[in-house]
Amino acid sequence: MLKNKEKDHILKNAYIPEHILNLMIPLSKAKAFLINDYLGFVRGDVLIFIGYPLNKNFSEQNFINSLQSSIRKFNPCYVWFITPQIPSELEKLCMERETDDYYILDLEKLNIKKELIRQIKKASMYLTVRRNSEISKEHLRLIKEFIEIKKPSKRVADLFLNINDFVTYSKTAVVLDCMDKKDNLIAFYVLDVGGPDFITYVIGTYDRNNYIPHASDLAFHEMINIARQENKKYIHLGLGVNEGLRRFKEKWGGVPFLKYELCGYRITKTESTLIDSFLIR
Repeated sequence: MLKNKEKDHILKNAYIPEHILNLMIPLSKAKAFLINDYLGFVRGDVLIFIGYPLNKNFSEQNFINSLQSSIRKFNPCYVWFITPQIPSELEKLCMERETDDYYILDLEKLNIKKELIRQIKKASMYLTVRRNSEISKEHLRLIKEFIEIKKPSKRVADLFLNINDFVTYSKTAVVLDCMDKKDNLIAFYVLDVGGPDFITYVIGTYDRNNYIPHASDLAFHEMINIARQENKKYIHLGLGVNEGLRRFKEKWGGVPFLKYELCGYRITKTESTLIDSFLIR
C-alpha cells in the first residue's frame, strides 16, 4: 500500500515507536497506509490510526478529517487510534481509553549516577550481555512467567507473545541477553534500532526464579552503548505504564516526551453519522 517514496518519508520523519514500519507491521499484522501525513494500519475490519502527524503539526480538525477519511476508505468495524489529545467530540465514542506519557532518554544530557555504575559493575561480575537475533524457548519461558505473575493488559501481553514475529521480520531488531556463568538466560531486552535518530526499547523481562540483582540495569546500560554506537540522539523508552516502570526509567534519566491518549471503539451507523457531523461544523 505504501510507495517507496512514502516509506522513505516515514523513516526520515518518525519520532514515536508507532512510526517504525519494521516494528508495527509484524506486531499489528496489518498493512500500512499514509494519509495527510498520518500513518495508519488496516487488518481486515480493524483500523489502527496513528494520530501523531509526521510533520509534527497536530491539529484536532486535521486529525478528525484524516481519521474519518480513513474510516470511509477502509470501512472498518473496529477503530483504534492514539493521539497526543483526543478531541472532545470523539471522547464519547471511546469504549476503551488509556492516558499515559511517552518517555525518552536524551543521550546528550545523560549523566549516569555513581550508584547505578556501581550496580552495573556488580551485576557484570555474574552476568554477560550478548547480542542476539532470535527468540528462543528460554525467552518464551520468561515471557510466560512475566504474564502469569504480572497479569498485564491484553495489549501488553499480546506485545510480549508476538515479539518473535517482530524479531523474525525486522532487520533492525536487536535482542540483548543477560547470561549467567552457566549460560542460563537471566534477563533480556528487545530493541529496534531503525529510528532516524533514536532506538526503541520494545520489551524486557527477567527470570524471577533465578534472580540476579540489577540484571535489567546491565541490559539497560548495554542499550545505551548500542544507541551511541548507532549515533542516535535518544532512546525511546515507551510508556510509563505503571509506577514501578516509571521509577525505573526515571532513575536512568528518562523524562516524559509526549502525551499519549488511546481510544478504541466499534463503528455503528449512529457513530459513523456522529463523526460525519463533526466535519460539517
